[in-house]
Amino acid sequence: MPNVMVRMVGLVGVLLMLAGCGGKPAVHFFEEGQPPALDEWHVLRVEGGKLRLNDGVVPYDLNTPLFSDYAHKLRTVWMPQGQAAGYQPEHAFDFPVGTILSKTFYYPLPEGGAADGKSVARTPPSQSSLEEESLDLAKVRLIETRLLVHRKEGWVALPYVWNREQTAATLKRTGDIVELELVDAAGAREALSYQVPDQNQCGGCHITDNRSRKLLPIGPKARHLNRDFDYIDGRENQLAHLSRVGYLKGAPAPADAPRMADAADLQAPLDARARAYLDVNCGHCHSRTGPAITSGLWLDAPTQDHLKLGLCKQPIAAGKGTGNHQYDVLPGDADASILAYRMDSHDPAVMMPEVGRAVIHREGVALIRQWINALEGNCDTTADTNQSAKPAVPAI
Repeated sequence: MPNVMVRMVGLVGVLLMLAGCGGKPAVHFFEEGQPPALDEWHVLRVEGGKLRLNDGVVPYDLNTPLFSDYAHKLRTVWMPQGQAAGYQPEHAFDFPVGTILSKTFYYPLPEGGAADGKSVARTPPSQSSLEEESLDLAKVRLIETRLLVHRKEGWVALPYVWNREQTAATLKRTGDIVELELVDAAGAREALSYQVPDQNQCGGCHITDNRSRKLLPIGPKARHLNRDFDYIDGRENQLAHLSRVGYLKGAPAPADAPRMADAADLQAPLDARARAYLDVNCGHCHSRTGPAITSGLWLDAPTQDHLKLGLCKQPIAAGKGTGNHQYDVLPGDADASILAYRMDSHDPAVMMPEVGRAVIHREGVALIRQWINALEGNCDTTADTNQSAKPAVPAI
């Protein structure tokens, strides 16, 4: 009889673990500790040669993604049953304790090339490899999965690195370097030492409030998520979908919510594309609350003041980073603008962003140069202060 009871208790435990999900374990939130393996969270699973999402894990994408050395990203959100994020029109949504945000960085394999563990394709994020909310592991190279976990004491960042076999990802608290080679459509190759950040480096982007110094999400904001997504059960606006499945409360209709442009959409206005790019790549640091507040250069979407956006603004303390240029942005002259100069640099003492990239985003640099060159107006270089500069610029 005792053996029977033990077997029954064990069976009950297994059933609870599977949670009636056809053999898939339920997502497990670790309130304390940092499990060494990614699969212990049960957010993602490798099955049938694909990386799949477990039940309740919802994928999402951004109108314009942050540049990360041409890596593609599979983003997901999971919340405890009955919990929902509170809608906020400007800031990241107010996610409840117990939320798990995941971001898997991967590269498509070069067209027609066999996986050699090093060569990856340099393609735009719009060429997503996601099919029916899963990734075919025969077509991609997984690099890392970052978890942003909301515990009672705040958000915690956990970087996991995938093995060469793409069967498991282990926690790398001190980060890692993955040697890759970017291959473009013409076959040209560019060496890339891809850096997986350590837990402290995650704060370089995710500490968006210089006063609280707490980690916060960056991407899941209304203006970035207000777009359609191809879910397994059909195409739907992401704000509407998150509301429908119970993960978002208080959101207005998508038509009444803010929306940033897709920076790669050539049909969108140039100014909208450039502002979207600067917002997602620079605005979390260069804002009225971010770590770069003392620079006086604010590049987030809410900022409308031309001087704070860098137009005819002289740098405060950029040192070598000025490249001997006088203004952050000189309307009509990208070659003389510090912003374009720093984006187009590999030099650690010059490059912007300072973290998160090892190669230059050619398309991003080209966009911002085009935007600067299209700006009208001039700066009074003989004035003692910036206040006399009155650039005439397109509406922002």
